[in-house]
Order: sequence, then structure tokens, then C-alpha cells
Amino acid sequence: MSIALTCGNLNKKYGRTDALRNLDLQLEENVIYGLLGRNGAGKTTLLNMIAGGIFPDYGTIEVRGKKLGKGELPKDFCFVREKNKHFGGARVIEVLQFAANFHPNWDWTFAHELLETFQLDPHKKIRQLSRGTESLVGNIIGLASRASLTLYDEPVLGLDVLMRERFYKALLEDYANHPRTILLSTHLIDEIATVAERVYIIEAGSLLLHDEMDRIRMAAHLIRGNSEAVASFTAGKRVLYTEAYGRGTMAAIYETLDDGDMRQAREMDISIEHLTLQKFFSYLIEGGH
Repeated sequence: MSIALTCGNLNKKYGRTDALRNLDLQLEENVIYGLLGRNGAGKTTLLNMIAGGIFPDYGTIEVRGKKLGKGELPKDFCFVREKNKHFGGARVIEVLQFAANFHPNWDWTFAHELLETFQLDPHKKIRQLSRGTESLVGNIIGLASRASLTLYDEPVLGLDVLMRERFYKALLEDYANHPRTILLSTHLIDEIATVAERVYIIEAGSLLLHDEMDRIRMAAHLIRGNSEAVASFTAGKRVLYTEAYGRGTMAAIYETLDDGDMRQAREMDISIEHLTLQKFFSYLIEGGH
């Protein structure tokens, strides 16, 4: 297992607010990760810290075993920010030409294909673009750079459903042919479910969960039934959230259930259903408070 990025015990305060608290994160080479959390959870702070724009109060960041110093950028790295800082008077093609100078693996053929895919006029000035369309310029840079470590901060914010789907399709197809480590930060939880292989979920600057997406699909369940039966069934299992209704109880659990569990649930007249990632995320957050 080759490690692309390691963040160890990262902490950052803004006044009395903890932006990051004892946060650990490790990204393997050639894996797509999702970084999930509500607005204000600390996602952007973490990404800016990895990119060298913010310094931790304490903690370490290592890229391929090399500890980054203050202001030091990782090598072969691309960070697509939520709010791009492109010069408004520049044309789209000029922004891409500028970005190409910083990425040794830049693919111009792919960049031009993406301009067509996203229906972007390369000669338009940045200031003439909508908020969503401007974000596509950053996404093209992230894709065409083919950087071995690529971070995206809310890459589909402001995009309509069609353009969001086109972005994810382009990313997955190019990743299949040119594997690299990708971290997608977003609060659009369900959309990332078919894209990311593994996820980190953070809340209030702390890590709540790190797991494989397939494991979450298999282990996230919603249990309903008589309160005593639900209490008995969930004993010893990881319960994320419970809520009573009349004589019944609803419980969100994070546990892989076997045939014996399913048989027991039927005998106890308990219903079991899989949770969507969005619901799982909501119950995980609610149960953490």
C-alpha cells in the first residue's frame, strides 16, 4: 500500500472556534475519496492547509513521506477551489494556458474535449461567465492537469444536473485511464456515492467516520419496530441514532447484518431497510451531538 498523503493530528483555531480538532487523514495512491461534511464542518480549512495556504496550529502533513514545511506546496498537485481567483479580464483559454505551465502532465487534447463537453467558449472572458460556468473552468484544470494528487472543493456547486453528471462522467472515465489520488469535498452527499471509493466524514473539525463506500452501503440500516424488540435487536451493535414514536422505536445502525440477524428481525417483527448515504450522514451527525 503506497500512501499519497498523510495528515496527522491537525489542529486549527480561529479565535475560540476550533476549525480542526485532532484530525487524522490518510489517502492511498490511486483512490478517489469523498470528504463529506456540512458547510462549516472544516472541509475547506483542511484543503487549504494541504495546499499550503493555511498553517496548522500543530500537526503534520506529509506527501509521499515528505513532511511539508510552511508554505510548501506538494509536488504534482492541483487544488480546484470552490471560489476560483481567476483574473476576470482573462479569457478562458488564457486561464487554461496559464494553468498548463504549472502541471507537467497537462493534456491539451483532453482540455479541448472538456471545453466541448461543458459547452464553454474558450474566448469568453471570465467575468462574462456565470458562477457555475466559472467553476467548470476550474474543473477542466483539475481534470486536464492529471496531477497525481488532485483536490476539489465543492466542484459542482452552481452547476445544473446535466453538467454535474458530465463532470462526474469525465472524471471517472479519465481516472480509469489515468489513475491518481483524488479528494472530492462536498456537502452534496448522495451524488458522491457513485463516484468515491472511500469517504471521510467530518463535523465541527473532527473526524466522525472513515470507511469504504461499499461498506457503508452494506452496513447502514434503518430499524423499526416495537421499542423492546428494537432495543434487544440492536444490543451490542453500533447505534447511530434512535427516535421513539408511540410504542415503537426507529434506530439507525451501522452494522453488517448476516442471515441470522435477518431471521431474528423477522421473528421479532422488525423491519430493516438500507439507508441512503444522505440519511446515513444525517443520522451520523445527529447521533454525534
